[in-house]
Formats: sequence, C-alpha cells, structure tokens
Amino acid sequence: MEFRVGQGYDVHQIREGLPMWLCGVQVPSDRGFVAHSDGDVAIHALCDALLGALALGDIGHLFPDTSDEFKGIDSKILLGRVMEKVRGLGWSVANADITIALQAPKIAWLVPAMRECLAGVMGVDAGAVSVKATTTERLGFVGRGEGCEVWAVVMLQK
Repeated sequence: MEFRVGQGYDVHQIREGLPMWLCGVQVPSDRGFVAHSDGDVAIHALCDALLGALALGDIGHLFPDTSDEFKGIDSKILLGRVMEKVRGLGWSVANADITIALQAPKIAWLVPAMRECLAGVMGVDAGAVSVKATTTERLGFVGRGEGCEVWAVVMLQK
C-alpha cells in the first residue's frame, strides 16, 4: 500500500455584509469572507492539501480567481472536482485534519455538521474527518477579527 500526505493553508479577509461558509456549512454571522468564490476558506485549504499530496498544484491553479466560471461558486463543487482527480488517480482519503483559527463567531457547535458535510463530499466516513476550532487569543489579524486562517492535512492511500 502507498501513502501520501498533503498540507494546505488558506486565509481570507472578513468583511461585514458577506456570508460566512466553513466546511460547507453556513455560519450564522453578519460578517463573512472576501473571495471570488463563496469564500469557504476551510474547503480551500483542504483542496490544497489533497492536491499537494499528489503534486497536482493548488486550488488557484485549477480554479483561478480570474475566471468568471468560478465567480461565487460553492466550494463544495470545487472539493468534489478535486476528489474526482484524487479517485481518478486511484487514491482514497484515509483521513483529513482541519484547524480553523477564527476569533468570532464561535463555531465549535457547528463542528459535527462540518465533519458530516466534508465527509459526504469526499465520500468517506465522518470518523475520518477532524475539524477543530480555535482562536488566536486576540493576537494578530485573526485576533482582531480581520480574517480567518485554516490549516489542513490529509493522508491518502492507494
């Protein structure tokens, strides 16, 4: 059996009047992420981890923010397309681990729904998907509520 590990990172600015999507779940908030797509920073980091594990580039290469095709697109669609590439090369997801750094709003109560959503799109058991929420203790741009950072790690098997 072969294994590959991929790591992904993404960050988005937060602004009032925009929707906030994380791991395919809409977060109740009057502020959301500035982005060309729906701004789901967690799915973007996860896509980069999956692509990185197979040396397939990154999400910006596959789905450029200069293309009208991806304007406002649901990031679950992007994740689905990445998973088609992963499966098409004979790989499957062993597990995924995602850490979301966001000062506010609190999102821990949404983690079960986030895990279920991602697992459904990736075609894996929710037990193979970890989502963790943290703050930066009011430090840096995340702590000031200006943005959100997400790190993702995946292990693929063949």
